[in-house]
Amino acid sequence: MPTRILVADDHAIFREGLKQVIGSTVDMTVVDEAINGQELLNKIQSNEYDLVILDISMPGRNGLDVLVEMKNIKPKLPVLVMSMHPEEQYALRAYKSGASGYLTKGSPSHDLIDALQKISLGKKYVSSALAESLVNGLSENNQQDLIHSLSNREYQVMSLIASGKPVGKIAVELSLSVKTVSTYRAHILRKLNMKNNAELTRFVIENKLL
Repeated sequence: MPTRILVADDHAIFREGLKQVIGSTVDMTVVDEAINGQELLNKIQSNEYDLVILDISMPGRNGLDVLVEMKNIKPKLPVLVMSMHPEEQYALRAYKSGASGYLTKGSPSHDLIDALQKISLGKKYVSSALAESLVNGLSENNQQDLIHSLSNREYQVMSLIASGKPVGKIAVELSLSVKTVSTYRAHILRKLNMKNNAELTRFVIENKLL
């Protein structure tokens, strides 16, 4: 039986592209789709899949939060996270949340097939670029410790603040209240020992998180 894959992504064209690439292999097939986190959670509770491809940035809940809940429901269901965000931004967080692999959406199709084949065999997939980045980062433990002290949601809010978005727009994008986003901002500044958005933005840029 071919590996049965569910693709969770809110962009129809991207889903169609994945189906075409995956359909070129004889041992894998996309059998279902989801356009947001809640639909994904509903489907994995009602149906059986061999593997899930998950986008981080979908409407509503953050993909990493959905991933954590997914692993609580189906702990053995392997997940490949695919995102527009560079590996240095989210890959480690994805692995810590339960992902079996992480790929950027700009990766070549042969990397996708390689990742899916390894994950379907119960292995972890780590790209050569990420492996090199991890080695280089060993000498920057203090900065990395600060970054990893942030929760997934705090990290997401930090990235949006550093990109120049005001609290109101962040609240709309993440389906949160302005008060909640402001609370996250306060937690971020406290954890990173910073006073304002300017310091936060400089930190993000210097650590290549944006």
